[in-house]
Amino acid sequence: MTAHLPAVPTTAEAVVPRQARGGDMAATEDDFAEFVRATLPGLMRYGHALTGNPHDAADLVQTVLEKVGARWSKISRTTDEPLAYVRRAMANAHISRWRRTRRETLLADFPDVPAAAHRDRLEDEPLWTALRSLPPRQRAVIVLRYYEGLSEAEIADTLGISRGTVKSQASKALTTLRRRLGAHAEGGDG
Repeated sequence: MTAHLPAVPTTAEAVVPRQARGGDMAATEDDFAEFVRATLPGLMRYGHALTGNPHDAADLVQTVLEKVGARWSKISRTTDEPLAYVRRAMANAHISRWRRTRRETLLADFPDVPAAAHRDRLEDEPLWTALRSLPPRQRAVIVLRYYEGLSEAEIADTLGISRGTVKSQASKALTTLRRRLGAHAEGGDG
């Protein structure tokens, strides 16, 4: 049995709920469609770095864009940086999902047939493994700083935390990454 993965939205039509669509909303819908077209590749990269795999990233981006699309007219009027708003929503949604699902799931029996897993080519990459092991907020800070190139102030605004928290989370994350990657480097690959 193969799992069907939802398609990643590429237009506002895919993420704006039917009740939000209407003739008077055409300009807002067009603005949102343009926003999605312009930011989708970066949001997918950010989602991949947050979640650790492309499938969960697509789900995260789609879920957040559905919510944002339903409130786009208000968000675009009241928010100076809608991209920062969406990134913050993604980080918050990812942290919430992680908190809900981090508990152990017990099974009565193992499945008879193991699922055919398509391995991500970066799955065993030491940096990705170390990055995935970070707590969600530390991972979000590192991804926004070093992958997306945001400043401490922009990260603080995006995540809704203070600059001091950004600095401390980045410091803790970098210490952890250095320790884990240093141990890997000392173990040698050759």
